Formats: sequence, structure tokens, C-alpha cells
Amino acid sequence: MQKIYSFLKYIIPFSVVLFFVQNYIINTVFEKSLFFYSTWSIYLFHFIITVLSYLFLLFVNKTFPDKTGFAFMGVSLIKMMAAVVFLIPLLQSDLKNQIPDVGAFFIPYFLYLLFETFFAISLINKH
Repeated sequence: MQKIYSFLKYIIPFSVVLFFVQNYIINTVFEKSLFFYSTWSIYLFHFIITVLSYLFLLFVNKTFPDKTGFAFMGVSLIKMMAAVVFLIPLLQSDLKNQIPDVGAFFIPYFLYLLFETFFAISLINKH
């Protein structure tokens, strides 16, 4: 339970800071661009999927500690597929320039992946 609190202690401020930075950039630099997804929906997706995947990694680490690395790779694949499913409405939309939307999604995606990788490595190294 302490590992969950430790993870939440770091991911919540991480998410809040990233959200406000991205929201500021979108509202100042890209103020004339129309985005398909709102910033909060992107961050809600990333936050939920990252917390759920870390909870799964904790479960695997507790029951099968030697399989945590494989579980991380599997969860990463599932997260990638979930990202594609999340982006399907954007890709099927009539929006002329989808590149800012894709960037607004994948920049935090990779930052969350880096964050989760750091915590997954610390789980793997403890066993």
C-alpha cells in the first residue's frame, strides 16, 4: 500500500504541472488552432491508464516478482493500443491539420511512459 501512495505522491504533482504547462502553451502559442481533444481529457486518459498499469505492475511484482519486466512490456503494448483507440476519432475527423493534436497527445504520452518506466525499474531492482 505504501508503494501506491509513493507513486501517487509523485504522479499527481507531475500531472498537474504538465497539465498547466501544456494548457498554457496551447492557449498562448496555439491560440488560433482548434484542437480536437481538450487538454484535460488527454491528461485524464494518461493519468488513469498510468495508475492502472502501475497497480497491475504492483500486483505482478507481489505475486510473480521475476515476471515484472515482462508485465511492464505487456502493459506498455496495451497502453499503446489504448492510445490508438483513443485517437481513432481524431484520425477519422475532418480536421485539416491533425499534427498539433497528435503532438499534444504524444508528448505527454512519452513523458508518462518515462515516469512509469522509472517506477517500474525501481520495482524490478528491489527483487
